[in-house]
Amino acid sequence: MKNNKVDTNTQPQIKKSLYKDFVEITKARLSISVVVSTIAGYLLGFNTDQPFQWSVLFLLAIGGYCMVGASNVFNQIIEIQLDAQMDRTKNRPLPSGRVSKQNAFILGAVLTTLGLIILYNVNPKTAMFSAISIFMYVSLYTPLKTVTPLSVFVGAFPGAIPFMLGWVAATGHFGIEAGTLFIIQFFWQFPHFWAIGWFLYEDYKKAGFFLLPSGKQDKKTTLQIVLYSIWTIMASVIPVFGFTGNLILSKFAAVIVVLLGLWMLFYAFKLHKEMSVKTARKLMLVSVSYISLLQIIYVIDKFLR
Repeated sequence: MKNNKVDTNTQPQIKKSLYKDFVEITKARLSISVVVSTIAGYLLGFNTDQPFQWSVLFLLAIGGYCMVGASNVFNQIIEIQLDAQMDRTKNRPLPSGRVSKQNAFILGAVLTTLGLIILYNVNPKTAMFSAISIFMYVSLYTPLKTVTPLSVFVGAFPGAIPFMLGWVAATGHFGIEAGTLFIIQFFWQFPHFWAIGWFLYEDYKKAGFFLLPSGKQDKKTTLQIVLYSIWTIMASVIPVFGFTGNLILSKFAAVIVVLLGLWMLFYAFKLHKEMSVKTARKLMLVSVSYISLLQIIYVIDKFLR
């Protein structure tokens, strides 16, 4: 009787542990934020010819999470030895030994298969771009992180796909509208990830990751952060000029986007001046707020027109 009682009590703990490991190995918060970006793109893309469908939105969310989660799983399999060397990542499921490489690979394969099947049922192009994204993230960006700072440039391609993927899911084609959404998120990633690379520099150094453009915490890096912040702002207001097809931004919304961009640019300049870990962390947080609020503004602006 005593043993049965122990088994009964441990079952919830095992389930809780499995859930915790799944959340960690798929990087749930990151995956959900990417899915939200894709949903924003879908809300921008649907129209009278391609009307809003809850079923498509549901499939996009589930399929999107599967694909992003799979990318994170494969990334952690490849970097298991490197993650074990960094304080920030050494307690993840794989380096800590809570999840085996074999089980992680099975999970990644299942998530990839489910994601592609689900997104193919949205439309073939959505599945195709998702497949390109996971391939570039796992096969190109991940191994290049210990080889060259250009890995950030390579990683910006799969990282820019989610926002425009929502538009493709809504319309079934890739045009100037989806391309513009891609460009916005593409440029945004440089100040964002370089800010991360700056304040985690010492930890990344332990594993041999050199993500900063110059490889060091210097003025060359901060200057590029400033320049890419400016280019991000410029790309973000392209739709206001009226040559991006059905992707339209009102002048009022464009002003708000520019003000948000100046907020991010302020911290980019501050990092250039102070070159501190504290400022880099603040820039990272502001950059996340920027892209999130930009997507909200774009969506609200569409429905208010």
